Amino acid sequence: MESVLKFSDLGLAEPIVRAVETAGYETPTPIQAQAIPLVITGGDLLGVAQTGTGKTAAFALPILHRLLQASRAPQGRGDRRKIRVLVLSPTRELAVQIGESFATYGDGTGLRQLVVFGGVSQYHQVKSLRAGVDILVATPGRLIDLREQGFIDLSHVEVLVLDEADRMLDMGFLPAVRRIVADVPTKRQTLFFSATMPKEVATLADSMLCHPQRVEVTPVATTAERVQQSVYFVEKPNKVRLLRHLLRQEGVTRTLVFTKTKHGADKVVRMLEDSNFSAAAIHANRSQSQRQRALTNFKTGRTSVLVATDIAARGIDVDGITHVINYDLPMEIDNYVHRIGRTARAGASGIAISFCSPEERGLLTSIERLIRLQLEQRHDLPAFASEPPRQVHTTGHADDRRAKRGNDSLPQTDAVVKPRRTFSDTAPPTTHSARRPNNAPRRPATPNGEFSGPPGRGPKRPRRFGKPNRFASSGR
Repeated sequence: MESVLKFSDLGLAEPIVRAVETAGYETPTPIQAQAIPLVITGGDLLGVAQTGTGKTAAFALPILHRLLQASRAPQGRGDRRKIRVLVLSPTRELAVQIGESFATYGDGTGLRQLVVFGGVSQYHQVKSLRAGVDILVATPGRLIDLREQGFIDLSHVEVLVLDEADRMLDMGFLPAVRRIVADVPTKRQTLFFSATMPKEVATLADSMLCHPQRVEVTPVATTAERVQQSVYFVEKPNKVRLLRHLLRQEGVTRTLVFTKTKHGADKVVRMLEDSNFSAAAIHANRSQSQRQRALTNFKTGRTSVLVATDIAARGIDVDGITHVINYDLPMEIDNYVHRIGRTARAGASGIAISFCSPEERGLLTSIERLIRLQLEQRHDLPAFASEPPRQVHTTGHADDRRAKRGNDSLPQTDAVVKPRRTFSDTAPPTTHSARRPNNAPRRPATPNGEFSGPPGRGPKRPRRFGKPNRFASSGR
């Protein structure tokens, strides 16, 4: 009988093992079991694992161990702490969660960590930087901004981590990442962790890493085995009605809904609130305080439905998400893996349901080819969702427009409004201007229909051209 591997068997320091056990974790996941010993040795690492398998702990735990082993506490009041670990994150939500993980696992170690991101005031961030930190978790934009202002010194960085490295480079952060890497010492340890690793990203990662060890516990772009995936084929106008129907089912307690656009997320929230569902939206147009409040309410249970765009697909780490619903299929098929990875985390099971309209059939085919799995088609559609959307044909009449709006309180009439004028097909075209007021004098016409002359306003005055004579008033 094989013995169960525990965190204490990985060579971690006692304070870290105690903090992990206090957090409720006993056995490491496959990515943690393989990556932690390699990171402790100090070599570069390229880790690939599906989302929800514990990638954050796979680099946070050995980093904390190395910092404790090479303790460099300040000796005097004037000698403040230096930034020794830099972790880059593509989104603010993910940066906050990484910082929470370092705070949880590093409890009792005496190490200081700080999270900096944009969208909020930098006052408190600068205040903490001046006090000194050991671990800095940042988004690229705010990091470069504070670096240019002289508040951040990266010359003492020993470990550089790029979490969600493929998303970091795919979102256009490549120039910013290159600038940051140039400021970091060349003698360092670099760690790349991501759920997917396309070939072009792997090539770029190899240029930044030095003889990296590759850890890949699952094939690229595979989904969690504990996620039950299915699809509904439904017309686009009936999606919201199907969503309301599913949210009323038993066992749907905490649901994450993904839409394609920010406007679509707000629209879904409004329609759910009209049906007395507690819902909130999180996307790039919301301020950081609004996004954090929506995420906190979702974690605490005050909000049962969270509607998000793909920007939050990798930044939401909430326990107990029972259902993930793809209201719109993602335009970038790789995001499907990260979307459904929000459920079935830490060994739990979950359900992922996708809505597919006729125009999204091509995206569904690409997703199934990517994950190498055909989604189960659901046939238990409600009566309203299986019917085609109602088409209202109008002729432009006011009564037809009222019928389309469904306003039966307005009077209905079949009266035909006669046109103000009737024109004969054989009548000669008129030559007068349509802008002539009704009370304007008409030009006299001869019996043959030709105008005899200009309107009776007297002789036409000659038109003056050029500039007026500037010497006329001086008498010269």
